[in-house]
Amino acid sequence: MSRIGKKPVAIPKGVTVQVSEGVVKVKGPKGELSAVLHPSISVEPGAEEALVKVSGEGKFYNALHGLWRALLNNMVNGVTKGYEKKLEIIGVGYRAEMKGSNIQLILGFSHPILFRPPQGVKIETPSPTNIVISGMDKQLVGQIAAKLRSFRPPEPYKGKGVKYENEFIRRKAGKAAAAGK
Repeated sequence: MSRIGKKPVAIPKGVTVQVSEGVVKVKGPKGELSAVLHPSISVEPGAEEALVKVSGEGKFYNALHGLWRALLNNMVNGVTKGYEKKLEIIGVGYRAEMKGSNIQLILGFSHPILFRPPQGVKIETPSPTNIVISGMDKQLVGQIAAKLRSFRPPEPYKGKGVKYENEFIRRKAGKAAAAGK
């Protein structure tokens, strides 16, 4: 049995967990999330906590047990608090601005990049060099942050590009051999 999978998921006040026909639904103050359960996983919701059970033995089932407990916990946290990722844009002339609900990124290409976020994800630009992505689905928020970062990942020489807020960019030395002549 998985160590993480054994822990019960705490259900705060105002959150309901329902399981029907292999689908788990979590409803809370921020909205509703649902996921289709793996056939060997079952969720037993209670008044204050939910238990995740697995019907199998071995390494695969242990991993599946821990995974589904973590996914259920992320769903409960998402409908109560939500998730947020922050990005920073570094580079001369690089900036982001909102065009309605879409975000326009100017990252040194010959054209601006217009990105439309999916439903359930909110993007804000408190300043031209900062982007805040928020929503209740942890996986979707992380995926959108990674997508925006992929348009211009930070390069190792000057550090220009789109990076996560607390990401450390490992710098490389430039052309040191040419300077010695």
